[in-house]
Amino acid sequence: MNLIQHPELLDRLAAAHALGTLRGGARRRFEAMAREQAPVRAAALVWQSRVASMNELQTPQQPAPAVWTRIENLVQGESQQQAMAAARTATATATATGKPQPGGWLRSLALWRGATAAGALATVFALVTAVGLRDNLGAQINELQAQLSATPQIEYVAVLNDDQASASMLVTFDPKNGKLTLQRVGGFQEASDKSLQLWALPPSGGPRSLGVLSQERLLQLTAGEGDVREVPALAISLEPKGGVPSERGPTGPVLFKGALIQKMI
Repeated sequence: MNLIQHPELLDRLAAAHALGTLRGGARRRFEAMAREQAPVRAAALVWQSRVASMNELQTPQQPAPAVWTRIENLVQGESQQQAMAAARTATATATATGKPQPGGWLRSLALWRGATAAGALATVFALVTAVGLRDNLGAQINELQAQLSATPQIEYVAVLNDDQASASMLVTFDPKNGKLTLQRVGGFQEASDKSLQLWALPPSGGPRSLGVLSQERLLQLTAGEGDVREVPALAISLEPKGGVPSERGPTGPVLFKGALIQKMI
């Protein structure tokens, strides 16, 4: 399968690869394709940067009191088992040789207790680290999911130019959230008794209104993907304050116009 022709599947595979849920042969195949195909490699790098950036957002997590209780029980149990094993070894050695070491069983036990304490300390650090990583990973995944839900998924872009071919309005569309975002990039400003109105120019039929613009330089309009799918161009006309009904079409001059392009990976 050519992943470049399936952008949604490529995005899901890149996300799974960055999160570590893509495993085995599927992971190896994805990495092989990433080495050979620049779009696949770019998708993987984008997701890796998203996941890596989560480390800067996470806050310290305090383990629950029950976690410390379990750690203490594990450490004590391990210490007791190691001490008993050391004592049995020392006793067996002294019996076999008939030459007990100075200090006898108590010295051997003290030696092994020192080693046991070091091992127990390492165990505590390992358990705390594991608990922290588990909690941090859960927080990272939750934060990542929230960010992904809020991140616009831009699939359509249009640059609307005036009659001098100067860029005046940048339009992007996020079908996932149903949002048209318009940013004024020119110096035009309509009078207070006028409004700019955005129109879809379909290949057949008359223009369809997509909404009336406020005077802000950056604004959003609500739209469905059906409103812009297969629409080759957008236009903005100057209308009376509040705009005109869609069925009437533009009544004032068309100030800006441009092709609507669907992004491809």
